[in-house]
Amino acid sequence: MRFERLRLSNFKCYADTDLELSSGVTVIHGLNGSGKSSLLEACFFALYGARALDQTLDELVTIGTQEASVDLWFAHDGGHYHIQRELKQRGDSVQTTTCVLEGDEETVEGARDVRSAVTDLLRMDASAFVNCAYVRQGEVNKLINASPGQRQDMIDDLLQLGKLEEYRERASDARVGVGRVRDNKRGALDDLDSQIEEKESEAYHDQLNALRSDLADVREKIERYEENRERARAERDAAQEILDEYEQRRGELAEIEGDIESLTEAIRETERKRGEIGDRITELREERETERETAGDLLGATDIDAPLNEIDDETLSNRLDSLHEEREGLQERLNDQRLEIQQYDTEAETARERAAELDAEAEQKRAEAADLEADLESTRERVAQTREKIETLEAQIEETNATFEDAPVGPDETDAHRESVADELTACREELTTTKTELENARETLAETEELLDAGKCPECGQSVDGAPHVETLDEERETVEQLEAAVDELRARRDELEAELEQAGSLADAADELARLRDERDQLETLVEERESGVTETEERMESLRGEATELESEAAERRETASEADDQAATAREQMGELNAEAAELKRRIERVESLSDSLASIESLSDELDTLRERRQNLAEQNELRNERLAEKRERRDDLESQVDDDAIADAKARKENAEEYLEDVKPELDRLEGERDELQAKIGAVENSIAELESLRERREQLAETVARLDELYDETERLQTTYADLRAELRQQNVQKLERMLNETFELLYENDAYSHIELDGEYALTVYQKDGDPLDPEQLSGGERAIFNLSLRCAIYRLLAEGIDGAAPLPPLILDEPTVFLDSGHVSKLVDLIESMTNLGVAQILVVSHDEELVTAADELVTVEKDSTTNRSSVERRDAADATALAAFN
Repeated sequence: MRFERLRLSNFKCYADTDLELSSGVTVIHGLNGSGKSSLLEACFFALYGARALDQTLDELVTIGTQEASVDLWFAHDGGHYHIQRELKQRGDSVQTTTCVLEGDEETVEGARDVRSAVTDLLRMDASAFVNCAYVRQGEVNKLINASPGQRQDMIDDLLQLGKLEEYRERASDARVGVGRVRDNKRGALDDLDSQIEEKESEAYHDQLNALRSDLADVREKIERYEENRERARAERDAAQEILDEYEQRRGELAEIEGDIESLTEAIRETERKRGEIGDRITELREERETERETAGDLLGATDIDAPLNEIDDETLSNRLDSLHEEREGLQERLNDQRLEIQQYDTEAETARERAAELDAEAEQKRAEAADLEADLESTRERVAQTREKIETLEAQIEETNATFEDAPVGPDETDAHRESVADELTACREELTTTKTELENARETLAETEELLDAGKCPECGQSVDGAPHVETLDEERETVEQLEAAVDELRARRDELEAELEQAGSLADAADELARLRDERDQLETLVEERESGVTETEERMESLRGEATELESEAAERRETASEADDQAATAREQMGELNAEAAELKRRIERVESLSDSLASIESLSDELDTLRERRQNLAEQNELRNERLAEKRERRDDLESQVDDDAIADAKARKENAEEYLEDVKPELDRLEGERDELQAKIGAVENSIAELESLRERREQLAETVARLDELYDETERLQTTYADLRAELRQQNVQKLERMLNETFELLYENDAYSHIELDGEYALTVYQKDGDPLDPEQLSGGERAIFNLSLRCAIYRLLAEGIDGAAPLPPLILDEPTVFLDSGHVSKLVDLIESMTNLGVAQILVVSHDEELVTAADELVTVEKDSTTNRSSVERRDAADATALAAFN
């Protein structure tokens, strides 16, 4: 695997960066705190997300911005890939809004899916990636300081032997599970054997034969009784037919008797109705004569000149039309008069209302003028008070301005000044933290060296020096500690100065805000005074105008009241004329009512005549109906006599006797048949139960045979899982031993190359990855007994040896991530730094495709095929990168 390109936007200290990365050795060089490690963290974040950095998403976005993005292009195993991750502020937290992995053949989206795809592609998760190829700043002793179990798990995972242990555990779990299932199946098999033995002891076939014999006897008796029952039923049905025929005749005879009675009653009812109709005809004749007399009287009261018998509907209709036309003309005159009265009333009311409105308006204007006169003096007093307040604000503004006389910036520059001091303070604090870490590491190294010297041992090789220890390294380490302590003191002093300066900058910013507020308030009050003074003159003019308008309104109101009085007189005259017209309308209404009553009376006479004709016709129809009923009554009486002659009482009595005998036998035979059928059903149920038991016995035998086969298969499967568990354990031990031998050889080769002293003979690595260092005299040492610098060299050797082993692989080369060293010289003296350069060159010669070294050490620049320099702008606190080739890197190292 090889990183090809990295592009950042608002990621930590990088605002906008685009960096090309090539094969070979790339040294990322810059001062402490400049942001070198952040470039590597961006690569890890692109591959695995924030969990690879042990940081939250909020910490990755540049302070003061709302979104960030990271793009990484890399090559792996012949393919080329591009990962893009974008972060955005959403509420109080930062969230991943875009995460895409683009490959030659497919595209994967979503943070979880991309992380899973990268893990499958590189065959390692974030933890394995870091442990394999990335030596973080300050963690060079990680493998040495780890417990034996932790170191074993870390190296096994790197060499992918952890999978074998996982498979062994799975095989063990499978063996236990198979054993549990097998034991359950064996218990079930024992239960089946017990059930089969119990059922075989019941002799089900003998029971079945006896039950079938009893069932045949019962069925024979049932058939005999059923034949007798059928003969009794036939006898009963024949007798019933005779009785039914008799009953049918009796029913028909009863029906005819009913018909005769109904016809007789209908004839009587019809004759009664004919009598009632005759009475009603007499009444109608009398009512018609009375109505004719009433119509004659009404005709005399009208002005129609014609006898009663010659008056028709057309005559009455023409007379009513004439009267209605006359009434309509009178009604129009009434409406006109009513409108005239209403017009006069409305005119008077409108004039009175307008006069009242004018009076109210005049009063309102005079009141408004009085209010304006009262407010005018108050306005003059407020203007004087506002001018006094402006003078007070002028004094406060002058006092606040005095604050900036000796200040480093003016009022308009306070915010930028405070932000600049805050950024400088943040950078100082970060540099102080880094320097304190270096001081702590240097003190630890010095303490270990002094401890070895006090024990009479060389601080470099650990050998006894018989009172003549080398102190060059000790003096250098003490000098380094003193320099770092001085640097820490200077940084602390600078931090305190910046904190005081930041506090002063905050005070200046507050003063600038107060000054702006005072000026705004003064300007507003001056504008208010101008507005109020201009309003005084306008108010005086408005008072005079209002009083003149009130006088005009009062004069107009008097005119309106005079107009209302004239309209009232005109309305009274119109009402007198209205009374005369109402009297004419009342007389005309009475004339119309008399003609309408005459029309109603004539219509009633005609209606009574029509009803008389209808009743006469109906009375004749009823007489014809009774003639038809008398004919049908004679026919019914003749049929009744014929049916009465056909009834034979002796035959009916014999049929009843035969029916009773048959029904008596049927009633007696039913309980016996029910008993026999119950016995038959009971025998059939018992036979079914025995047959079911026989079937269950056969089913149990089949299940036992199948279960026995299952138990045999489970025995075989249990043995197979046990062999598989042992195979995985043996394979892991065998592969670990092979890896241990290779790793031990590569570790010794790397350590000899890197360590410049000749104090140790070799390093031994046992099957559990326990490390032992042997001195020249053969005495063993635990790695923790080495000095800080020696432990750093030892750990770098071990990490490089592991990387070489993974690169070579067991069955050939395997694609691995770049070898990354982050500040590897923290615990190394100058002599071993040059050896580290040799180590980097040797890893390149062994075929490592890409090596990334992050360091502030100038000596490592000579190992670079490509140099990336990182610088941080102290003003903006933002980092930038510059890429150079090998020639520029060598020239830079020579210049420094």
